[in-house]
Amino acid sequence: MANYEFKLPDIGEGVVEGEVVSWHVSVGDTVSEDDPVVDVMTDKATVTIPSPTDGVVVSLNGEVGDMIAVGSVLIEFDTGSEGTSTPKSMEDVSDEQPKPEPPKPEPPKPEPPKPEPPKPEKAPAKLTPAPQTAPVIPKSSIGSVLASPAVRRRARESGIDLGLLNGSGPAGRIRHADIDAFVAGSGTVMGAPPSAYSMKRSAVNEVKIVGLRRKISEQMVKSAFSIPHFSYFEEVDVTELEALRQALNSSRSEDLPKLTYLPFIMMALAKIMPEHPECNGHFYDGDGVVHRHEAVHLGIATQTDRGLYVPVVKNVEAMDIWQAASDLIRVSGDARAGTSSLDDLTGSTFTITSLGRDGGLGATPIINHPEMAILGVHKAREMPVVMNGQIVVRRIMNLSSSFDHRVIDGADGARLVQHLKRMLEHPAMIFM
Repeated sequence: MANYEFKLPDIGEGVVEGEVVSWHVSVGDTVSEDDPVVDVMTDKATVTIPSPTDGVVVSLNGEVGDMIAVGSVLIEFDTGSEGTSTPKSMEDVSDEQPKPEPPKPEPPKPEPPKPEPPKPEKAPAKLTPAPQTAPVIPKSSIGSVLASPAVRRRARESGIDLGLLNGSGPAGRIRHADIDAFVAGSGTVMGAPPSAYSMKRSAVNEVKIVGLRRKISEQMVKSAFSIPHFSYFEEVDVTELEALRQALNSSRSEDLPKLTYLPFIMMALAKIMPEHPECNGHFYDGDGVVHRHEAVHLGIATQTDRGLYVPVVKNVEAMDIWQAASDLIRVSGDARAGTSSLDDLTGSTFTITSLGRDGGLGATPIINHPEMAILGVHKAREMPVVMNGQIVVRRIMNLSSSFDHRVIDGADGARLVQHLKRMLEHPAMIFM
């Protein structure tokens, strides 16, 4: 038996450990080279690690959620020539199987069940008493009380034994009020199905926080407790932008993507960022230095089946509207499919988060550390507004933004949002 110890390889620059997200194999499984064996998450991305050899899994080092250092033994395989003896051992087992041949005569044993035909006769005998003990309302009690047909019908439908009630009518006649009092009091409704509202639930389901959810949790705690956020909200009239969007979509060729609002917002941000350099970049607490970037790398918060990813559209300042839309579709699609490259998930200098049609009216987005600002985009909706003394219907979109108050003053954050508002309300300015 020759064991091969497979150690966690260096799966990224600067990565020193990884978290076991899921095992694809179990002890005793036979695997071939390049078969996936485990998913490992680092600070950068989730990587599926393949088997380096053919063999049988002997041991797995680490459970889901455990951190494994680079260079530590991850999994052990039996790759020895005795691996070929495994089939032999199977043959040995099969050789021993003639011994259990005696049980083969056991098929005659079903013959005793042949007397089971009488059992069906017993079965009906067992079933007959059941309905006799099941009556919900004894007929004797129903017939011996005074009640109108309507009251009797209600009692029958509700499964209430009228013999248990004291009638308040003449000669003890039972009225609807008596049924109401019985139900409202300690009366028992016989045979009535339990209401969904009366069924108490007590189960507690434990869900271990691992993988991407754990990374998101750590990042959110770091951001919320290390960055003093201030938030700013604004309404934007996107009526003209909507008209431009529809015009461009109606005239686009088949090879061009369909435009949503996000590519316009991306283009507008890229155009105005040179006038708001304090909002585009990174601030690292350790060195106390703000890194203001000239390039505009926009993180796009993307919800996936595995959690929230922030793929990045890089150098938006060098793109046209169609390129921005295409790259947006590409990086968000790869994130949802789980095929994002490391480069696509790092390097953002400003993040946009949008819930699309579920965007609500407002939010307080948390900054994507070490960035200094984030923009939340909400759904556009038609609303009555006052223009030139007249009430008209306009298409309104809400924006929510958060800024790092250590390095961005309130007035500077408001200036960025107001500048963006002007661009979106007069979209021709985006392309001038």
